Amino acid sequence: MSATPQPRRPRRRATRVLAAAAGLATIGALAAALPANAGQSAGQGAAGAADAAGKKRTVDVQLLSFNDFHGNLQPPAGSSGQVTEKQPDGTEKKIDAGGAEYLATSLRTARKGNPYSVTAAAGDLIGASPLLSGLFHDEPTVEAMNKLGLDVTSVGNHEFDEGAKELARMQNGGCHPKDGCFEKGKKFEGADYPYLAANVTDEKTDKPVLKPYWVWKHKGVKVGFIGVTLEGTPDIVSADGVKGLKFHDEIETVNKYAKILDKQGVKSIVSLIHEGGAPASQAYNYNCDSPGAGDGISGPITTIAKGISPKVDALVTGHTHSAYVCTIPDPSGKPRMVTSASSFGKLYTDTTLTYDRKTKDIVRTSVKSANHVVSREQAKAPDMTSLISRWDKLAAPVANKPIGYISADIPGRGAGVPEAPLGDLIADAQLAHGKSLDPETDLALMNPGGIRSDLVYKASGSEGDGVVTYGEGFTVQPFSNTVNLVDLTGAQLITGLKQQVSGSNEASPKILQVSDGLTYTLDMTKSGADRVVTDSIKLGGKVIDPAATYRVAMNSFLAGGGDGFAELGKGTKPLVGSDDLKALNDYLAANSTADKPIAPPKADRITVVK
Repeated sequence: MSATPQPRRPRRRATRVLAAAAGLATIGALAAALPANAGQSAGQGAAGAADAAGKKRTVDVQLLSFNDFHGNLQPPAGSSGQVTEKQPDGTEKKIDAGGAEYLATSLRTARKGNPYSVTAAAGDLIGASPLLSGLFHDEPTVEAMNKLGLDVTSVGNHEFDEGAKELARMQNGGCHPKDGCFEKGKKFEGADYPYLAANVTDEKTDKPVLKPYWVWKHKGVKVGFIGVTLEGTPDIVSADGVKGLKFHDEIETVNKYAKILDKQGVKSIVSLIHEGGAPASQAYNYNCDSPGAGDGISGPITTIAKGISPKVDALVTGHTHSAYVCTIPDPSGKPRMVTSASSFGKLYTDTTLTYDRKTKDIVRTSVKSANHVVSREQAKAPDMTSLISRWDKLAAPVANKPIGYISADIPGRGAGVPEAPLGDLIADAQLAHGKSLDPETDLALMNPGGIRSDLVYKASGSEGDGVVTYGEGFTVQPFSNTVNLVDLTGAQLITGLKQQVSGSNEASPKILQVSDGLTYTLDMTKSGADRVVTDSIKLGGKVIDPAATYRVAMNSFLAGGGDGFAELGKGTKPLVGSDDLKALNDYLAANSTADKPIAPPKADRITVVK
């Protein structure tokens, strides 16, 4: 299957990216007489020097970046829409942030006074989106990205949620093959910006399914961008989404295309990598390189960053939804900037890349970067308000339908703890759905990454306090997974629970949310699989019997062994139920009314020892 896009339409914002031909000729002639690595050794002493043509030798290129937007056109609700800010006295403050109206204003304000400005993203702009975007296969988000001035992005794992052909449609435009055009007389035009997928190839042709790299050009300045997603994408995306595709090593791929760009005379290179790490602090303004902080960041991106060629001058990363601005040494031992801007458009990163016109390279010692809050106290961008209003009218008949009632906020994605109240609620809903299919169903398991938001008590729009709408439910569970039943032995169940904290999940544990009646202890003072205390795993107060058989409900993603839970993919006697959102809707309808709203679960099923 090939999803290679056709040549893109001329960019609507061409004045921002076209290089002056005469300027390029002059710079090329000067560069020919200089060694290729002069930019690294020039240091700050090169700043302000003039070339033979009278131009300053260096120019500051502003790189604005963000990641993991996930179709959050409207401000994310609850804790999912907050960032943590460290105060001067050492305390921390929560700040409401995000929303396309504010992100557009923030980026446009940041660009003022910066003639050399490029905006890039590190994947997952679409997929796992709230209903306003997800209902329309994320066409609204692509339109929003066009309007706010995005120049380039890498793909993320969620760009493959609907497969390579649908991703190609996001790039090239055209109406959805099944749902058609959503607005009368309007055809989806696709992205003005290139999606980069250097490490994703068609298994038949071995060619990248999208462009591997792209070069930004402005008045003789050239910066190359290489885009990759995490090699492990097939482990966290449904099999249909990655059918016919191969995902390659991030380091090898970036280094390959860095050499190609270098041979083309592009010496300034940024890699957009949809893989990330975990910072030592959750505060977006934490000093990652402060004395005593160590590396300040851990996780897969540290290994990747240390292996990527020194030819690459900065890394814009994502996937973990974390906020950090860190330096990690490249293979030559020189510090290199690595950034991530949280998620959902709550932050953007402003990085200054000092470009040396003679060497065409970045003066690495002059690179500066910081994350900034997308404050909701600033003015909204009118064009984004109009865009949201237009799509909201189309979505309203579906989105505003009440599906249940809650008595208080039920934290989910933003709970920040191993066991989230909303995770328990979803697991209980899937257990109830499982019992409706097979009364012998014993328990349910829910992957934490499938919970995309919180359920918020405070009224939104015209709804009343405590009302849960279909749109809010969709925001929590947008994947359209089915609820599947399988038989697992007690030994398999124990192994599955241990895979939360071992194997591919050891560095970044994925704690499954469990249904009522299943309890166990998670001892985080231990390492690997030993962190799950075997004899503490009980169902209805009875220790799990390794030789017994248990009927388990879980979504189709987990039942396929997703998220590193290979053991859960070995279940027998499968039975496929309805989609997971319907299971949640049915549970809320059956267990809540306006007079008797459902209360947040106590989240006391997993005992954590720290």
